Amino acid sequence: MTQAHPLDVLRRRGSEKWAAHPDDVLPLFVAEMDYPLAPAITAALREALERGDTGYVHASGGGAKEAFAGYAADAWGWSPDPALMRTATDVSVVIVEALRRLVEPGQGVIITPPVYPPFFELVPEAGAAVVEVPLLDDGTTHRLDVDGIDAALESGAARGVLLCHPHNPLGLVHDRADLAALADVVERHGGFVLSDEIHAPLTHAGRTFTPYLSVSDAARAHGIAAESGSKAFNLAGLKCALAVAAGGPMADLVLGLPEEVTGRTGHFGAIATREGFAHGRDWLAGTVAAIEHDADLLERLLAERLPQVRYRRPGASYLAWLDLSALGWGDDPAARVLADARVALTSGPDFGRQGAGFARLNLACSPEVLTEAVDRIARAAAAA
Repeated sequence: MTQAHPLDVLRRRGSEKWAAHPDDVLPLFVAEMDYPLAPAITAALREALERGDTGYVHASGGGAKEAFAGYAADAWGWSPDPALMRTATDVSVVIVEALRRLVEPGQGVIITPPVYPPFFELVPEAGAAVVEVPLLDDGTTHRLDVDGIDAALESGAARGVLLCHPHNPLGLVHDRADLAALADVVERHGGFVLSDEIHAPLTHAGRTFTPYLSVSDAARAHGIAAESGSKAFNLAGLKCALAVAAGGPMADLVLGLPEEVTGRTGHFGAIATREGFAHGRDWLAGTVAAIEHDADLLERLLAERLPQVRYRRPGASYLAWLDLSALGWGDDPAARVLADARVALTSGPDFGRQGAGFARLNLACSPEVLTEAVDRIARAAAAA
């Protein structure tokens, strides 16, 4: 398994996770990992620095598109065509630039809360209106409300769907049947699906990730996927993502994106993305194993020390969605956790109204840090 850096090394980092709070706070909020980079990525970036290769990215993407296509074929049995991809700075840019071309001003775009907070901002940034169709929750699992999406499209309230797959903050891996049903509904209404698949390479053992564009001919016709190595390989600061289409009008849209969208891609991001997907797969497997270990550990720690807190084990990524409502700490318990336990979590209400009483915890840390964080929260709860 991949081993996290010790705290004294991590606290020398200048990224948001380690710069936003004083040193007495354990930062388990923003989606950055505490692990060292994959050796192949470190070597490639070091070599680029040594030769002064710090210029603009080439329009070809520097091999990132081909490396991702090879990874997708091996990991998911999906063979996207690199010729139908464009690079961009990050997944948020892919979303906004695609939406600007998919919707008219004021048209609705469906999101499925509780969901990644920037979705609430990216849709209006593109000139569209947010239409919320919350996930269904039967008390055991979540799933897409396909009937609710159907109704929103039928009524004209929405033009298409911004899908989070796997779903942040739940770690929910949408199953093929639900994705196929979504594709049928969207196709019937002449809509679109823009699928944010940034967490997909971090799918856990025993779960199957199905790329949206692999689901059906309908999905391929009306879908665009936003892909990246930034979560899987901890590359957010290097700025590289991929807009992926499978043909037809969506390919025309992707290939017609302004040259500046590609030109703003980070050259180092493209190098790191290429190396990660091509030569970092063993590291990735070890990292997923470490995340799974921490997910199991969190389940045990909560059962032993905070049995009031409800937690459903994620099926992908390193995010844990914690129901802290039984502690009586209000709609935003993360504020109380920070103040009383000196642990920084992400505020549940940021993910939508469904997040009241919840907080998101980042599992991509050492077992020791995770244990200390739960102990601190448990002590704060006992003292309340």
